[in-house]
Amino acid sequence: MLGFIGAGNMGGAILKGAINSGFLKPDEIMISDLNKELVIQTSKSFGVSAAEDNQTLVSACDWILLAVKPVYLQGVIQEIREKCQGKKIISIAAGWTVEKLHASFGPGCQLLRVMPNTPALVGAGYAALCAETTLEPADLEWAKRLFGTLGKVEVLPERLFDAVTAVTGSSPAYVFMFIEAMADAAVRLGMTRPMAIEAAAQAVFGSAKMVLDTHQHPAVLKDQVCSPAGTTIEAVQALEKAGFRSAVMEAMAACADKSQAMAK
Repeated sequence: MLGFIGAGNMGGAILKGAINSGFLKPDEIMISDLNKELVIQTSKSFGVSAAEDNQTLVSACDWILLAVKPVYLQGVIQEIREKCQGKKIISIAAGWTVEKLHASFGPGCQLLRVMPNTPALVGAGYAALCAETTLEPADLEWAKRLFGTLGKVEVLPERLFDAVTAVTGSSPAYVFMFIEAMADAAVRLGMTRPMAIEAAAQAVFGSAKMVLDTHQHPAVLKDQVCSPAGTTIEAVQALEKAGFRSAVMEAMAACADKSQAMAK
């Protein structure tokens, strides 16, 4: 049985993906959360079991998925660690390295670090599974299948996890800001707000799909849009003048630095 400690956005997305894909049945899942109303609602909506508390959940489950905010994770671990002997633990907390997890749990359990992102909510996520895991190969394959219900899965060395946090974990926020900014500009140019948001979001969605489907370098696809002396190259020049690409790179560097600091 898979137990979710935390049934919020990410925990709920993983639960939904596992059930809707048929990978797990509702009676193979148990949830626990401080928000008891959320537990009741999720239990009724998906037919999963509700645990009275975290310790009860850990006792009943072979797999434990920790889907709580990084700042609360230490307290949860202290609460459950004595009952984690022989359990398989998955942590999705940013900044919590394998070394830090092992130091907090101690010996006796198997650990996997995973970095998912919020597009998992719509089945278009990206999840990085840490190669430095103590799971057996068959169990790692099970975890890959679990997160594969949410989108794309990669097994990567932990040395890349700060970069993963910056380019996938936190990046939806940058993209949402970009969509919002384009929508604001479209409203200024006369579009209604709903029309502007839908148009901007579809443009971003379609552009991303072109990168993934054509396997062409983004610069090549950008050049294909830029006609000589046309409107697009004017916009590109304005973005370059404002330091658009540099701002994105600086933001991702700041994100990675924060991820490293959290690990300490």
